[in-house]
Amino acid sequence: MHLLQSHIDEAIIWLEKARNVGPAHSGIHIRLAAAYALNGKTERAATELAEARMLPGGDRFSSIAHVKAVPGGWWGAPETRALYENTYFDGLRKAGMPEE
Repeated sequence: MHLLQSHIDEAIIWLEKARNVGPAHSGIHIRLAAAYALNGKTERAATELAEARMLPGGDRFSSIAHVKAVPGGWWGAPETRALYENTYFDGLRKAGMPEE
Protein backbone atom coordinates (compact mmCIF):
# COMPACT_ATOMS: atom_id res chain seq x y z
CA MET A 1 0.00 0.00 0.00
CA HIS A 2 2.89 2.38 0.69
CA LEU A 3 3.95 2.05 -2.93
CA LEU A 4 0.54 2.98 -4.30
CA GLN A 5 0.39 5.98 -1.96
CA SER A 6 3.80 7.16 -3.25
CA HIS A 7 5.48 6.53 0.12
CA ILE A 8 8.40 5.00 -1.71
CA ASP A 9 10.97 4.96 1.11
CA GLU A 10 8.49 3.23 3.43
CA ALA A 11 7.53 0.81 0.66
CA ILE A 12 11.16 -0.15 0.17
CA ILE A 13 11.66 -0.81 3.88
CA TRP A 14 8.63 -3.11 4.08
CA LEU A 15 9.26 -4.80 0.75
CA GLU A 16 12.87 -5.55 1.69
CA LYS A 17 11.64 -7.13 4.93
CA ALA A 18 9.11 -9.18 2.97
CA ARG A 19 11.77 -10.28 0.47
CA ASN A 20 14.01 -11.42 3.32
CA VAL A 21 11.18 -13.55 4.71
CA GLY A 22 9.88 -14.83 1.36
CA PRO A 23 12.68 -14.63 -1.20
CA ALA A 24 10.92 -17.05 -3.55
CA HIS A 25 7.85 -14.82 -3.95
CA SER A 26 8.08 -13.11 -7.35
CA GLY A 27 5.40 -10.55 -6.46
CA ILE A 28 7.61 -9.06 -3.76
CA HIS A 29 10.56 -8.75 -6.12
CA ILE A 30 8.48 -7.07 -8.80
CA ARG A 31 7.03 -4.52 -6.37
CA LEU A 32 10.50 -3.87 -5.01
CA ALA A 33 11.75 -3.35 -8.57
CA ALA A 34 9.09 -0.69 -9.09
CA ALA A 35 9.87 1.00 -5.77
CA TYR A 36 13.64 1.04 -6.39
CA ALA A 37 13.12 2.49 -9.87
CA LEU A 38 10.83 5.22 -8.55
CA ASN A 39 13.53 6.01 -5.99
CA GLY A 40 16.16 6.37 -8.74
CA LYS A 41 17.94 3.11 -7.88
CA THR A 42 17.77 1.70 -11.39
CA GLU A 43 20.47 -0.96 -11.01
CA ARG A 44 18.78 -2.41 -7.93
CA ALA A 45 15.44 -2.21 -9.75
CA ALA A 46 16.84 -4.14 -12.71
CA THR A 47 18.25 -6.79 -10.36
CA GLU A 48 14.88 -7.28 -8.65
CA LEU A 49 13.08 -7.38 -12.01
CA ALA A 50 15.49 -10.07 -13.23
CA GLU A 51 15.01 -12.03 -9.99
CA ALA A 52 11.22 -11.88 -10.30
CA ARG A 53 11.43 -13.20 -13.86
CA MET A 54 13.54 -16.21 -12.79
CA LEU A 55 11.12 -17.35 -10.07
CA PRO A 56 8.06 -19.55 -10.65
CA GLY A 57 5.38 -17.48 -12.37
CA GLY A 58 7.96 -14.94 -13.43
CA ASP A 59 7.01 -15.24 -17.10
CA ARG A 60 4.08 -12.90 -16.40
CA PHE A 61 6.64 -10.13 -15.78
CA SER A 62 7.86 -10.01 -19.38
CA SER A 63 5.89 -6.83 -20.12
CA ILE A 64 3.44 -4.32 -18.68
CA ALA A 65 0.75 -5.84 -20.90
CA HIS A 66 1.33 -9.28 -19.35
CA VAL A 67 1.17 -7.87 -15.83
CA LYS A 68 -2.08 -6.07 -16.60
CA ALA A 69 -3.54 -9.26 -18.08
CA VAL A 70 -3.18 -11.25 -14.84
CA PRO A 71 -6.66 -12.46 -13.87
CA GLY A 72 -8.01 -10.84 -10.74
CA GLY A 73 -5.63 -7.90 -10.94
CA TRP A 74 -6.41 -5.15 -8.47
CA TRP A 75 -5.97 -2.44 -11.06
CA GLY A 76 -9.42 -2.90 -12.62
CA ALA A 77 -11.32 -0.15 -10.78
CA PRO A 78 -10.71 3.34 -12.23
CA GLU A 79 -9.48 4.82 -8.93
CA THR A 80 -7.15 1.92 -8.29
CA ARG A 81 -5.96 1.85 -11.89
CA ALA A 82 -4.84 5.48 -11.57
CA LEU A 83 -2.81 4.65 -8.46
CA TYR A 84 -1.17 1.71 -10.20
CA GLU A 85 -0.36 3.77 -13.31
CA ASN A 86 1.20 6.58 -11.30
CA THR A 87 3.33 4.32 -9.14
CA TYR A 88 3.61 0.59 -9.80
CA PHE A 89 3.50 0.59 -13.61
CA ASP A 90 5.55 3.80 -13.84
CA GLY A 91 8.18 2.16 -11.65
CA LEU A 92 8.19 -1.01 -13.75
CA ARG A 93 8.73 1.08 -16.89
CA LYS A 94 11.64 2.86 -15.21
CA ALA A 95 13.03 -0.53 -14.15
CA GLY A 96 13.16 -1.52 -17.82
CA MET A 97 9.97 -3.49 -18.33
CA PRO A 98 8.65 -3.02 -21.88
CA GLU A 99 5.03 -2.16 -22.63
CA GLU A 100 4.43 -5.20 -24.88
